Parts: sequence; C-alpha cells; structure tokens
Amino acid sequence: MRLSRYFLPVLKETPSEAQIVSHRYMLRAGMIKQQAAGIYSWLPLGFKVLRKIEDIVHEEQQRAGHIPLLMPTLQSADLWRESGRYDDYGEEMLRITDRHGRDMLYGPTNEEMVTDIFRSHVSSYKDLPLTLYHIQWKFRDEIRPRFGVMRGREFLMKDGYTFDLTKEDALHAYNRHLVSYLRAYERMGLQAIPMRADGGPIGGDYTHEFLVLAETGESEVFYDSDVTDLTFGDREIDYDDVAQCQGVLEEFTSRYARTDETHDEALFNEIPEERRRVARGIEVGQIFYFGTKYSDSMGATVQGPDGKPVPVEMGSHGIGVSRLLGAIIEASHDDKGIIWPEGVTPFHCGIVNLKQGDEAADGACEALYEQLTNAGLEPLYDDRKERAGGKFATMDLIGLPWRITVGPRGLKNGVVELTCRRTGESEELSPEAAVAKVVSIYAA
Repeated sequence: MRLSRYFLPVLKETPSEAQIVSHRYMLRAGMIKQQAAGIYSWLPLGFKVLRKIEDIVHEEQQRAGHIPLLMPTLQSADLWRESGRYDDYGEEMLRITDRHGRDMLYGPTNEEMVTDIFRSHVSSYKDLPLTLYHIQWKFRDEIRPRFGVMRGREFLMKDGYTFDLTKEDALHAYNRHLVSYLRAYERMGLQAIPMRADGGPIGGDYTHEFLVLAETGESEVFYDSDVTDLTFGDREIDYDDVAQCQGVLEEFTSRYARTDETHDEALFNEIPEERRRVARGIEVGQIFYFGTKYSDSMGATVQGPDGKPVPVEMGSHGIGVSRLLGAIIEASHDDKGIIWPEGVTPFHCGIVNLKQGDEAADGACEALYEQLTNAGLEPLYDDRKERAGGKFATMDLIGLPWRITVGPRGLKNGVVELTCRRTGESEELSPEAAVAKVVSIYAA
C-alpha cells in the first residue's frame, strides 16, 4: 500500500461533534464518516482494523469449538412474539412493515432466530453440546447516539448461542466463553475485566460484562485493584476440560469487580481500603446464562436419554466488534494520535521517504517495501511529495506501531531509522536489520 494511491482522507481540524478521544481520532484519521446519527461508513483504514478484530474473534471462537454461521439482519416479528419480547423490548427496536403488511424488525440480537434454527434441526441430546455464533450488523435505536462507534445505532457484533442438556453443561459453556474472550481481548492489546453485571433485556441472572477501564466509559465500576494484575498470557487451555475452564473463571472473577448496577457497598468495603478502586469502564462484551427462558417459550426441546422431551439449557454471549475499535483507541493513544497494539494495527509498519524523488531514497524505500511484503507483513509506504513534518504527523495520527524513516543522509552511512510509536524511541539500523527486527516483533 502506497499513500499516493491509498484513500486516507485525513482531517487537520477536529470536527465539532466529536466529544471523546476515539471519535476525534477516528474522524481525523479518515477511518469513518457519519452518514446519519449513530450510523457510519467504514473507510478503508477503519475497515482494515475492523477486519483484524473480526479475524481475532473468529479464531478464538473456533479455537473454543464454536461453529460460525450467518443470520440475516431483518427478522420476523412472529418469532419475537413467541418469546414474549416483541412488546417488551422497547423503543430501541426498529420495527418495520414490509409491502405485504408483515411485521419485521432490524435485529438488535438473535436469541429467537437461533432458537428457531435449533428447534428445526436438532431433536436428540446426542447432538449436544452445540454452540453457534455469527458476526453480524445489529441496530438499536439509541435515543442519544453519541461518542462515535462507542454508542452508535448500527454496530457490528459477535453473538454466540449455546445449547446444552443440563445446567452444569451450560455453565461449562459459559466458562468456555469467558476463557475465549480473555484470550481475544489480550490479543487485541486490551485488559478487559469480567465484572458481575445485570441481565437487562436479554434475561438471565448469571452474567458478566467485560469492561476496559477508561475515563470516557459509560459505566461506573467498583473493583479490587488486584484484578488489574491478572493476565491470561499464552497458557494453553483444553476447552473440554471442565475443571480447567472453571479454574480460569474463579481466577478472574473471585476478586470484587462490579458495575454500578450490581454494586454491593458492604462487600466492597470488605476489601482493604488501599485496594478499593472506583473508575469508569467501557463495556466490550457480555456473557449470559439464562437457562430455559427461550427454549420453554419457543418449544426448543430434545429427546433426553430416557426418551422424554427436555427443554435445552441456553446461553448468549456477545462481543462488540465495532465498539472495540473505540475502546482500543481510548485505552491506547497520546496527544499526537492513535497507538495501535500490534495485534490489530491496520498496517504493520510505516515507511517514510524523507526525500521523494531522490534516487537512493526511492530505491531504499522500494526495497524495504518489497522485503516486508515478502515476509508476509503489510507496510504502508508514504511516497507522497510532502514535507517530512507532515508525513510524521500523519504516521503519528494513524498510529502504526513501527515506522522506518529513510533519508539521503542516513543512507550515506548505511542506516535507516526505526521508531517505536508507543515509546517514541528510535534507533539507527541497516535496512536489513530494521526489516529483520520488525519481522521478529510480529513473529513473536
């Protein structure tokens, strides 16, 4: 990718409607464009990051044994009437009537539809356990959409649904999701803390939200500071091992961490005072176990071992894929722009040519571009005829983790400059050594 040919509509001024850091930087970096209140077009740079996040979610869901499918955005109101939620859901649901007078809706979630799929095709306990998930656009008609993709009306979400014979099996599915979510968030460079939460319109009294601590978070959170020392790391997990998954849940949820909706002041005060923290958090996912709430009302049963029909035990598990972009920026930025973690960066490395048109500089940049590409990485080469300051400002704004700067003076000494966006530290290396270092960083 060469900036002279790429579509990157960077803005010098911050749009007046942008109230928080992530919204400001996503607009300025040319990642999104608002089309209506809470509805955005995803421009090439933003779309690349969105796909990186989506790929990580897919990989971790399938690592846990979950099966992808794709359900439509529009749903029949009849399914929601079966579950009793059509009238209960409220004004956030966008209701539509088609040309034949049939009531439809733009799905805010998919419990009813996936239950209908299940009951149409699964009839025996021998086909359980089963987890189906998809990544699809949702619509919730927020009364005050704000903060860009953090609280939009249209958003991309991964929602997964578990079907099990017993409550014990369903709780293992719950734990399996908690583990897979922890892995996914850490791969994105985030620490997302599981916190006891409220079931809301989804239902269920056993639920955790995953929150990223940030000043702009919509939820007030109360927690034991010890939870921020926990990391999942690169440990291997056998997702079929009930005790191992339960152990991870206990490790990450045994310390106090709750949203304001479920906060218990008495329990909180039992924590040593020096470890009590009150902050704000951004919700980036939630897992629910709700038993037979939907299988009872919609007739989703299987034949049990004794030949009698048994309503399946269910759970619902969501990750806010598009919201995660905003959360990552809120957690990782400075006054110059975004700082992408390596796991989700749109390009692995930026190449800045300080003197476009200089034969040696042009040749060195082309060689760097080719070597990085041949190593399986995606560099972004700023080959525009612009001042060096403007090129550096663009690279800082869009937040690529690593930058290789090439100029005639350094090339005379056989070196280029490799800069880390997060620390600002630079070192002079031969072009070959700079490529080797960037490749080794991503290989790790």
